[in-house]
Amino acid sequence: MSALVTDPLVGRTVDGRYDVLRRIARGGMATVYLATDRRLDRRVALKVMHPHLADGTDVEARFRREARAAARLAHPGIVAVLDQGTDGETSYLTMEYVPGRTLRTEIAGLGALRLGEALAITEGVLDALAAAHRAGLVHRDVKPENVMLTRDRRVKVGDFGLARAVTEATAASTGTLLGTVAYLSPEIVSVGEADARADVYAVGIMLYEMITGSPPYDGVTPIQIAYRHVHEDVPPPSDAVPWLPMDVDDLVATLTARDLAVRPADAGVALEHVRRLRRDLDDRALALRASVPGRPDLLVDAAPDLPDDQASAESLDAASEDDADHDRTTALDRGPGTGTIALPIGAIAPREEETVAVAPERPARRTGRRRGRRVLVVLLVLLLLGAGGGAAWWFLLGPGSPVVVPPVVGRDATEVTAQLTDLDLEVSQEPAYDDTAPEGAVLAVDPGAGTSVPRGSEVTLTVSLGIEHRTVPTLVGLTQDEAEAALEQAQLAVGDVVPREDRDVPEGVVLDASEDAGASVPHTETIDLVVSSGPRVVTIDDYVGKGTESDIAVTDLARVLDITDEQITVTEVYSDTVPQGRVVSQTPEPGAEVPQGTPAALEVSKGPELVAVPDVERMSLADATAVLQGAGFVVSTKSSWGGLIGTVVDQSPAAGEMLARGSTVTLTYV
Repeated sequence: MSALVTDPLVGRTVDGRYDVLRRIARGGMATVYLATDRRLDRRVALKVMHPHLADGTDVEARFRREARAAARLAHPGIVAVLDQGTDGETSYLTMEYVPGRTLRTEIAGLGALRLGEALAITEGVLDALAAAHRAGLVHRDVKPENVMLTRDRRVKVGDFGLARAVTEATAASTGTLLGTVAYLSPEIVSVGEADARADVYAVGIMLYEMITGSPPYDGVTPIQIAYRHVHEDVPPPSDAVPWLPMDVDDLVATLTARDLAVRPADAGVALEHVRRLRRDLDDRALALRASVPGRPDLLVDAAPDLPDDQASAESLDAASEDDADHDRTTALDRGPGTGTIALPIGAIAPREEETVAVAPERPARRTGRRRGRRVLVVLLVLLLLGAGGGAAWWFLLGPGSPVVVPPVVGRDATEVTAQLTDLDLEVSQEPAYDDTAPEGAVLAVDPGAGTSVPRGSEVTLTVSLGIEHRTVPTLVGLTQDEAEAALEQAQLAVGDVVPREDRDVPEGVVLDASEDAGASVPHTETIDLVVSSGPRVVTIDDYVGKGTESDIAVTDLARVLDITDEQITVTEVYSDTVPQGRVVSQTPEPGAEVPQGTPAALEVSKGPELVAVPDVERMSLADATAVLQGAGFVVSTKSSWGGLIGTVVDQSPAAGEMLARGSTVTLTYV
């Protein structure tokens, strides 16, 4: 129950719709919670205005304006506003829930970002702000806390709580400005005016911080930081990171120019500057990162997505978890400039004579210390030259002097190792596969190029093994499903699957592959498969009555079925109706559809069957007729001498002759 005392909203249902699960973050105007939308059954981020601000009509109006302003924006890089309302004294805003972490956490966890990643995030923020600027809206509070990085590294800009239409972008009505002083533009601080260029300025400050690990200005109080925004140009980031290309200094100077005529007119124009620079830089420069210590333990999502069966239980512990993570929250505190504050407009006027009155002490002391160090160095050098040039040589130029790690990414590791060894550095190598870099090329160096290190220090080279290869498994003879499973297990992808007829291989069985079994291929290569579609199905012609004198029927049927003549069975049969040498019947039957390779048979006529004519002479006419008809003959009779006796005296054809059944035998009787 301690969690409920610490944060009474956790575990409650707001407006009868939103079940509050846990607290995500707390800002200057509101607290953000992870909640479940009962009506639509989805996770949302619930932004609840602080109770002590709810009585302020101006603050509440700003809160409502956030809903109206953000609802006008539809862009994948802007956190969507879904709903707005009040529940008793609770004023809330419902927003798209974005799993991931803030850019503030990213910088704190890593110390500084790689140049390419910093520019990519800057592009994402400017792309989102460009959509807002086209809609006539100014964010006015761009800072790392308001930039979310999703789990797939997409950029989302949120919290348009201070946004206004460009034509209304003034705080003159209240006499105060509200924002995060580390990112406020000079014109906001001095006169309270803000147009799209104020957002561009804040993005330039964020880019400086991503590259170097900290904002350009520091001070004991927010007013000191605000003063420096008005009266000092942002220093080149190369002052903190010497290896940075000059073009990066120029970009930061352009985005943060105090002269509004020099600064890009809006985020769209600024976006073109960033894209142009990013295209011009090579991969080696984009992969570099300043050597700034970070806190890797902080690199966790701002609000881990919870399974439904854990949400209720974990939400009860949300407040206690916030207390337990106090160290992590403290680690993100970058000083007096990182929180939302209110400053009187005009408290810092853009006049040079005010410099002495409110100038921060720390930069002056730093300048004095630098001047003093120069004098001491000169004196020391003079003393060393006089007392012993050998010692000076040892520490400044000789074995005791530091060395700067040279740019080596993309070069051959053997050459780089020799160069670093000549600089008295110990070299170790860590192999890694890379899809584009050739084998033996240096992918990265730690410490990074431009870092000053003592002689004898260890430098680690990440060396390319080239593209990773995989071994092709046995595929021929497997079914298509088995072959695809074998390729997946070998971490290779299936390419084209081409069907091919084959009378000897069942349908679905792999006949061939684009690579032989056991071959070593790049892991990005796809393997094409040739798969049997089985034998071709053919329609059988009608061969009944056709002759086989020249094996016409046999040869044609063998061709259609794709078999040899010898594979067709030919049987001779008697036929009273089909002439000798012609087909009596066939298998398969005419018109049948069968696969090629099916066996076939033909019955060929031998003509009618011949029967010997019986001897019926001297038989009575009746008995002779019966005998001949029983043998299958047709009987014809003629009488002689009147035919009174009825005895057969002659037959034609004669007895014993071979005739076909159905032939006529003539009987002569007396």
